[in-house]
Amino acid sequence: MAALTRIVSRAVVLRQTNIDTDQIIPARFLSTTERAGLGKNAFNDWRWQADGTPNAEFAFNQPHNQGRAILLAGRNFGCGSSREHAPWALTDLGLQAIVSSEIADIFRGNSLKNGLLPIVLDEADVQELMQNPDDELTVDVASRELHTSSGKVYHFPLDGFSQTCLLEGVDQLGWLLGRADEIGRFEAARAA
Repeated sequence: MAALTRIVSRAVVLRQTNIDTDQIIPARFLSTTERAGLGKNAFNDWRWQADGTPNAEFAFNQPHNQGRAILLAGRNFGCGSSREHAPWALTDLGLQAIVSSEIADIFRGNSLKNGLLPIVLDEADVQELMQNPDDELTVDVASRELHTSSGKVYHFPLDGFSQTCLLEGVDQLGWLLGRADEIGRFEAARAA
C-alpha cells in the first residue's frame, strides 16, 4: 500500500444515494483474493450494457472523468454487506478518496485499512462540491483538509491511528511490524 499524503484531482460525481457494496462490486466477482484487476468490475452493472459495451451515460465511462482520483457520492455510500473487495475495486479503478455526507461504518473501516480515504462532510458541502466537479480538489491527509481551487477549505474527521497508517502507507499489521524493535524492547524489559 502506497503512502497517501496528498491527493490532487478533479472529481467523478455519483449523485445516487444508498450505493451498496454489491453495486460497487457485484457478488459474482468476489471469488478472488487478488486486488489487481477488480477495477474493471467496479460498478459493473452500471458501467456495462448487457452486450458488454460501455454505458456512455455512466460517469466512469465519460472521457472527461478518466484518471480522476476523487469520487463525490450521494448519502449512505458503501452500505450493505461487508466486503473488502469494494475498496479494492475502487482503488484498482484509480480512486484514492470518497467524499459523501454519510459513509457506512464497515465500508469506511475496510477503506481505511486498504489505502482509500473516506471523507465525510455535511450534505450541503457535498452538494456544493458536486456543482463543480471540474474544479481541482486537493486533499491533505496530514491537515485533514479538502481544498477547492477557489480557496474554500473543508475540514474532515479522521482518527489519528488511521491517519498515521495512511501517511505511512501501511495497514494495521504493517504498523505493528514497523514497531517490532520497540515491541521487542518492551517485552524484554517486562520479562526482566
